[in-house]
Amino acid sequence: MPANRPATEEPRLTVTRPPRRRLRRALASALPVPVIGLVLLVSSGNLLLPLRQVVTIEAKMASKRDFFQDPEVERLLMKHGFRVHITNMGSREIAKQDYEGYDVVFPSGQPAADLISRERARANRPVLLYRPFVSPIVLATYRDYAEVLTTEGVAKRLGNAGPGRPPMYYTLDMRKFLDLAHGKRTLGKNRVVQRDSKGGYRWDEIDRKDRVRNGNKILAQTSDICESNSAGTYLGLVAFIEHGNDAPDNGAEAEQLARKIKPLLVEQGLPSSERAETYLSPDGPSIAPISVIYEHQFLAHQIGHQAEKGATDDERVLLYPSTRFVTEPQLVALTGDGARLGELVSTDPELQHHAMELGFRARNATSGATSDALTRFLTERQIPVPTTSSDDTRAVLPSLPLLEKMIEIVGDCPDRTGSR
Repeated sequence: MPANRPATEEPRLTVTRPPRRRLRRALASALPVPVIGLVLLVSSGNLLLPLRQVVTIEAKMASKRDFFQDPEVERLLMKHGFRVHITNMGSREIAKQDYEGYDVVFPSGQPAADLISRERARANRPVLLYRPFVSPIVLATYRDYAEVLTTEGVAKRLGNAGPGRPPMYYTLDMRKFLDLAHGKRTLGKNRVVQRDSKGGYRWDEIDRKDRVRNGNKILAQTSDICESNSAGTYLGLVAFIEHGNDAPDNGAEAEQLARKIKPLLVEQGLPSSERAETYLSPDGPSIAPISVIYEHQFLAHQIGHQAEKGATDDERVLLYPSTRFVTEPQLVALTGDGARLGELVSTDPELQHHAMELGFRARNATSGATSDALTRFLTERQIPVPTTSSDDTRAVLPSLPLLEKMIEIVGDCPDRTGSR
């Protein structure tokens, strides 16, 4: 280096340290976020879900899919390692179509489940049946129509809804109701009048106070008879009454009876597949004044209405048939995973409690009897509790082969190959 060149100093690098107090504050403010998230995951039962094997259950279901598609039920099932993938179809359609590759099928009533059980037994492939809850068939209507039937002497108010509240439930004399469809009216206590013209009465012909202004015939509308358990069950109920409170004994009786009652079931045309959706829609009164649905569908609506608006929907009411069935929805387990799911929904306290919150009458896992938990649940929420008359007649369905024959005649149902 030349001697006359001035010396140059090396540049200095200064490292600054963040204030320790500020760092501690930043860590303290960030820490609760993951901690809170951890607490939520632990409490919901989802912490270990990514590490746990989740079994996807392939299922065919009818109206009881309402239970399995509820978000809280989905969460509880996931907590136990189950995810349920549902193919939606009517109960009878479930029984008539191929169900290979499915773990469970859940028709809404016993006839369809019996069809499946018998077919599997013939193939030496038995199934397991589970009955986690029940839901009676009911006739859903609107208050003005219920009051028209009450004035006519066809319906009666049931129970006590509370001070100043109108009744929510009625009992329906099925014999008198069907007589109206036949053109018969009971005036006074014992005088039955048969109209001269053919056909049944219409609403505006018996509405003395001009409440409903509806010219449709007085009939209850069902879902598709060829597919739906509720429709097939109502067919069996009508057949029982029209046959003198008895079921047909042989094929000839069943065929004759089916042709006799066919106008009572399809005269207004086969309706849409989901009757409850129509009933709960704003256009329901004009489309179908009386619809055949399940009790849980009505109660779930009232529970939701009360929670959202602080009051029940007093314009919608139920008619309980004086002659009635109690439907037995049966979950049919076809595989080992299906049996595990059936056992879970039948015995798990959380799932059973939530079934009640969706309007079902949950069964006691030990005795098989329905509990009174639904009564307590509705009472706590100031929702009137359904009551039925002790004088009600228990109807008997025709034997399975005869019921199938009657359904095919009334509904003009296609066979399994699609021909009629």
